[in-house]
Formats: sequence, C-alpha cells, structure tokens
Amino acid sequence: MRITRQPAYVLHSRAWRETSMLLEVFTRDFGRVGLVARGVRGVRARLPRSSLEPMQALRLDWSGRGELPTLAAVEPAGTPRALRGEALLSAMYVNELMVRLTARHDPLPPLFDRYARLLDELSDTSLTAWCLRCFERDLLAAIGYALPLDVAADTGRPIEADAVYDYLPEAGAVAAGNHPEAVRVRGSALLALAAGAPPDAQDLAALRRLMRSLIGRQAGSRGLQSWRVLADPLRTR
Repeated sequence: MRITRQPAYVLHSRAWRETSMLLEVFTRDFGRVGLVARGVRGVRARLPRSSLEPMQALRLDWSGRGELPTLAAVEPAGTPRALRGEALLSAMYVNELMVRLTARHDPLPPLFDRYARLLDELSDTSLTAWCLRCFERDLLAAIGYALPLDVAADTGRPIEADAVYDYLPEAGAVAAGNHPEAVRVRGSALLALAAGAPPDAQDLAALRRLMRSLIGRQAGSRGLQSWRVLADPLRTR
C-alpha cells in the first residue's frame, strides 16, 4: 500500500540503527501512524532530517504494510512555524499527549484540524495556559471522553457559577462533599471551559488540576514525561 501527499505533523522521533529514525506522525486521514525514515541521518540522506521537525505542517508519502511502513517522501505544507519559549514547551507537551492518548490508525480529522489551530494559537497568544486547557478538553472529547461541564451529575440541574463542586472522573460535577478522588472546582470554572471563555486566575488554576487528574487516568500509571521534565517551566501551564 502506498499513501501519497497525506497532510501530517511529526509528533515524536528517535534514532534507529545507524542512519534511520522512527517517527510518530499524526495524519489527517489515518490518525497516528508509525513510520521508518530510512537513511535520514546519513551523509548522503535522500530525505533531509531537517524536513522532519515536529510542529511543522507536512505532506508525506509512505509505503508498506504492518505497524511501521517506510517514509518515501516529505514536503512542507505551509510556512514553517518558529515556536519559542513557553509556546515551544507547550507544543512539546501537547505532542506527548497526542502520542499517549490517541490510538494508532484511528482517523480523527477534526482533531487534526484542532491540533493545527492550536499550533497557530500558541504562536500568537499570551494565554498559553488557557489554550492548553481548551485543547485538552477537545482531545478528551475526540477520543471518547467528552467532559460534562454544564450540568451537575448528581442532580441533573445546570451548573451554578457561584457554587462549589467536586468533579468525579467517571461522573462529572457533584455537590462538594467527601469525595477523595475528586478535584474541587467552582462552577464558574466549569462554565468557562464549556463556553471557551477565559476564566480568572483562581479558576484557571483549578482547571489545570482538573485536567491533569483526568488526563492522568487516561495516560496510565507512568503519567507523562512532560510533567516531570518540564515541571518548572509548565508549573502554571
């Protein structure tokens, strides 16, 4: 099987053997795909390694069957992004999220477009933390874990902005009480995330705790490497 000119982003790469690389790419029509890029680290590389930088819009050709087909061609699909500082660290975190939470060969075209939009947002915003929370919300929804944010799970009544809730991972928001696994959060924070309207600093901090708890359940016992390696730079992100 040969795939041609597939819109894609490189999420992760690592060296393999003497001159090759193993890639995790996110594509519009095939979801996350593993590829072998042969000879890209050699002196006479047919495909330059620099063309496979993460966070850049690409069009890829590949061929072969199984879990790791071979990359055949790569070309840029837009103006290269120059993410720096917090924006770059945040994009690295998002790439790990994509690798850990999406399944291979699960087409998610709306998530592909959402990822592309996030990269644009990160390159042109001071609201980095808020952009991450909204993307985390949309990523969970795309993989089948949409968050109930505007209705209380225990009463079925609309969330009240001035009320305090415990958010249970398997249910949603319930009245604050004795719930050891819950994250306590104000209704105003949940409503802000539901509407996509930036909240105040207190609610934003609560939403960070909430999303980290929910994502941790999906990522498994190992958690995310980004939470350890980028702990200080992303402490408020």
